[in-house]
Amino acid sequence: MEWAYLTLAGLFEMIGVVMINRLHAQRNWQSLVYLLAGFGGSFLFLALAMRTLPMGTAYAIWTGIGASGGAILGMIFYGEPKDWKRLLFIAMVLGSAVGIKLIS
Repeated sequence: MEWAYLTLAGLFEMIGVVMINRLHAQRNWQSLVYLLAGFGGSFLFLALAMRTLPMGTAYAIWTGIGASGGAILGMIFYGEPKDWKRLLFIAMVLGSAVGIKLIS
C-alpha cells in the first residue's frame, strides 16, 4: 500500500506544480485552493508512504515523479520544448524511480 501512497503523492505533486503556473496566469482563489490541495495531498500521501518506506527511497521517487510529471505536463499544456534529449533525460529519471522500486 505504501507504493500506492507514494504514487499518489507524486501525482498530487504534479497537480501542485501545474497549479503554480495557473496561479501566476489567473490570480483567483480557485487557483490558490487547487494549489494548496495539490501540495497538501502530496505531503499527506508522502507522509503515509514514509510510515514504512525509508525516507531516502520515498523522497527520491516522490521527487522523480513530481519533476518528470511536471516537465511532461509543461510540454503538453504550456508548449515547453519537446526535443529528444529532454525526453531522454525525463525517461532516465522515471527509469531510476522504477529501479529504486525494484531493488527496495
